[in-house]
Order: sequence, then structure tokens, then C-alpha cells
Amino acid sequence: MTRLSVNINKIATLRNARGGNNPDVIKMALDCERFGAQGITVHPRPDERHIRYDDVIQLKKVVTTEFNIEGYPDERYLKLIREVKPEQATLVPDAPDAITSNAGWDIIKNASLLTDIIAELKESKVRVSLFVDPSPRMIEAAAKLGADRIELYTEPFASEFSVDKSIAIKPYMESAKVAHQLGMGINAGHDLDLRNLKFLKDNLVHLDEVSIGHALICDALYYGLENTIQLYLRQLQ
Repeated sequence: MTRLSVNINKIATLRNARGGNNPDVIKMALDCERFGAQGITVHPRPDERHIRYDDVIQLKKVVTTEFNIEGYPDERYLKLIREVKPEQATLVPDAPDAITSNAGWDIIKNASLLTDIIAELKESKVRVSLFVDPSPRMIEAAAKLGADRIELYTEPFASEFSVDKSIAIKPYMESAKVAHQLGMGINAGHDLDLRNLKFLKDNLVHLDEVSIGHALICDALYYGLENTIQLYLRQLQ
């Protein structure tokens, strides 16, 4: 079954809006696990506008499922990975002031940057995933650099889904096929929700993991967190 990793950034955003510790990010992560999530994802940014670097340190002490830390591989991020040693590091090409991830790596252009970083992280026994657009060419480049997995950037799929889902899914099917043939794991994330998730999963037969935050937390406002996580898990069965 495709695993569900819950991105808890939005929980931290709500906490930070008022200061204090309500909602409690650590407790919410544990609740997500208790309700069935098979992983916890965080994406600390330099301005700490949601997840703070200290949150990551504290989460590592208590998270018992897969811990996935996303981020641009600057020195601060790499230092955090060295200290925490999560199960997975997902490298994204975000600028420091990016509101959210909005494109995958140009892996060919950034090969010199990524090569040593990937090697270092793998030496530390951390699985490395590269955030990529659905491009077989980029996936082939990721495999050559030694990445363990790719995370397909699914915002274009989500945008096209309501117009023509067969067209929306096609580049993702082609890209996933290439990744699988090259022996890479396949993750996906961005704008996945209860409308489009099952279709994505059913058509990407080797999909290992999805990382979902914004839509899941929004749904939880209506359905409750436990029920929402169960609803997402059903889409992946």
C-alpha cells in the first residue's frame, strides 16, 4: 500500500499565528501517527514561519514512523539532517522566500551542487529523495546522481485533473515507469486531496509514498483529524 506521510507545517503555522504552543505541534504529530499516518513530514524554512528548527529536533525524539525532512540543501538544512538523521531527506529547489514549493529541480543544471550532497547524506544512512517535475530526462539524471527516490511535483496534475484527468496523469505515468525501471522509489506530493488522490494512486502502481499537508489539514477542520487521516488512507488502499 502507498504510505501516507502527513506534512504538519500548517499546524505550526496556526500555532505561530498567536504565539504560545496551541496547537501543540509535537502532540499533533503523535496524534497523526496514532490515527494511522505512516510518516511525518516537515519543511523548515529559513524564516521559521511554520516549522521551527527546534521543532525538528524535538520531533525526532518522539516520531516512531518515517520522519521526512524537506528543504533546500543549504548548510543550515544539511546541519539539521546530520544532527537528526531522519529516515528520508527530500531536497527541494526552493528559494528562501518561496511561499511553497512550485517547481522541481533542474537536475542536469544543478548536478555539481547535488552530487556531493547526495553522497554525503547516503553515507549518513539517510534516504535521499529529489523533488522533480514529471520529466523522464530529469529522473534519469537523478538516478545517475545516486538519488534513492524521486518525489513527483503534482501541482500540474492537480490543476489539470478537473479538466481532463487522462491528460493530467499521462506524464506522471511515464515518469513513474522510468523511475521504477531505474530502480528508484517513487513519492508524490503537492495539491493532492480527496478528489484526485485515488486516481493518482491507481495509475501509479509503484507509488511508494505521498506527502500531504495543506489539503489534509483543511479537510480536518470539517471532518476532524482522525477521520480525515482515515479518509486519505482509504484513497490509498
